Amino acid sequence: MAREVTDISRPAPAISLLALALGAAAFGAVAIGALAIGRVAVGRLAIKKARFGTLEVDELTVRRLRVVEHESPDPQTRKNKEAQPG
Repeated sequence: MAREVTDISRPAPAISLLALALGAAAFGAVAIGALAIGRVAVGRLAIKKARFGTLEVDELTVRRLRVVEHESPDPQTRKNKEAQPG
């Protein structure tokens, strides 16, 4: 007569469940930190050149502003305009 041997499954010990929960929390914290760092990095991107047809700004702080109006590519023409009074 053969006996049937069955392995009794035991619930996982509380310590291993606690370790799993702490690992998941740590992984989540690292993921949230990475997202926050990425957001700061994207916020610091500088736009070198941009052209807009229309621009509406509610508040604007400018440290240095340089306005150039239709600068001529010909140096002689530019000198003549600078020499003219007015």
